[in-house]
Amino acid sequence: MRYHLIAFFTVAIWGSTFVFTKLLLLSGLSPAQIFTLRFIIAYVLLTAYGVLFRRNSHRWLTDSWKDELLMVALGVTGGSLYFLTENEALNYTTTTNVSLIVCSCPLAAALLIGLCYKSERMSMVQTIGALMAVCGVAAVVLNGHFVLHLSPLGDALALGANLCWAVYSLLMIPANKRYGPLLITRKVFFYGLLTMIPYYLAYPSEVSSLLNRAPELLLNVQVVGNLLFLGVVASCICFLVWTWVMDKLGAMVATNYVYVNPLSTIVVASLVLSEQITVFFLIGALLIIVGMVLADRK
Repeated sequence: MRYHLIAFFTVAIWGSTFVFTKLLLLSGLSPAQIFTLRFIIAYVLLTAYGVLFRRNSHRWLTDSWKDELLMVALGVTGGSLYFLTENEALNYTTTTNVSLIVCSCPLAAALLIGLCYKSERMSMVQTIGALMAVCGVAAVVLNGHFVLHLSPLGDALALGANLCWAVYSLLMIPANKRYGPLLITRKVFFYGLLTMIPYYLAYPSEVSSLLNRAPELLLNVQVVGNLLFLGVVASCICFLVWTWVMDKLGAMVATNYVYVNPLSTIVVASLVLSEQITVFFLIGALLIIVGMVLADRK
């Protein structure tokens, strides 16, 4: 039960990051800059912890080049490519479309993992539970306004983010069998940052604008506080805990908790941004909870 509770609260924290990210966007930071800063903070903290307190077990490289490529793939699918496709999708389609497509990633992950691992295939009860949870997400996100505006490019980018997290969940299975959470998480941050270099080469103005605004941002208490929350709590701690809990619960069971994401987003938004909680939220929450219970049953 404690592993389930930890997974629940980890995803609940991730759901709140949309609110804090929105506050940073309003302060003038771009999505790519926010991603880079939060991953830099997380990587520096994990590396410092490993060097100072885990000297005997700290290592910079994995056992083979194949395992190192596995870490690169984790850094891309769980880091740079995931965040870029998700954030870029918002420029071409509605937030509702992005939320619906991205938050249904547990279903995509379950199908992908079941395709690769026969023992992890969903039963009929689990399938019904997963579909119920997806319907719950739709009820929460749509909030009674059942209108979808299709945008091929934007929806394709959101689907790309969905598949990125599904592949990330799949790749985490062999990674957890060979290495500990600390090494895996640190590698995800490192390669997530490294694979952002092509993006900044294509858009050099992102770097120059960040450097020019650095003194102003450092003096802004709200901006620094939001970045520290995203870097320390949502990235460093949550990614580390998520890697560990996926090993304990299994990739498919842990990924089902992503359905909680929109619930925590709306709860935090109601507290911080004074957004209203409606009856559709309550109905969706009930569907998500019941669906998750069924989806986690063997």
